[in-house]
Amino acid sequence: MPTMIKVNGKPREVDVPDEKPLLWVLREDLGYLGPKFGCGAGLCGACTVHLDGQAVRSCITPINAVGSGQVTTIEGVSANPVGKRVSEAWTEIDVPQCGYCQAGQIMSAVALLESNPSPTDEDIDSAMAGNLCRCGTYHRIRDAIRKAASQKTAGGADVR
Repeated sequence: MPTMIKVNGKPREVDVPDEKPLLWVLREDLGYLGPKFGCGAGLCGACTVHLDGQAVRSCITPINAVGSGQVTTIEGVSANPVGKRVSEAWTEIDVPQCGYCQAGQIMSAVALLESNPSPTDEDIDSAMAGNLCRCGTYHRIRDAIRKAASQKTAGGADVR
């Protein structure tokens, strides 16, 4: 039976089994290749997307759990001011090395800054603990999150 799903603000229809993981619906059925397959068990974070603003592991989230929720992938995260700041900071700091995990890292960082606009290093480390980077770019990731967080004025408005 066809299922409607909202991805990056656009309604899309898919005809897939209810238990098919969101990751594979996004990649195979809708062509969003940003979320990556890493572990398939929700442990590495490479597949992270937002579901109604919350970071979720799409490899273990069945399509029937999405319901009427809004899915945001790395392809659409820059439409949000925090996502734009994080993406720009990632580029300015030159965070990626191999780049495989970076979409998931960015999605988790955006979710963190949406819920905590001024995180401490401990907050960053805690929020990002579920995202693995085989290249070890953790210090640059933290620097980029700090940079994106600092791009707010004292009143909380976006600098850009």
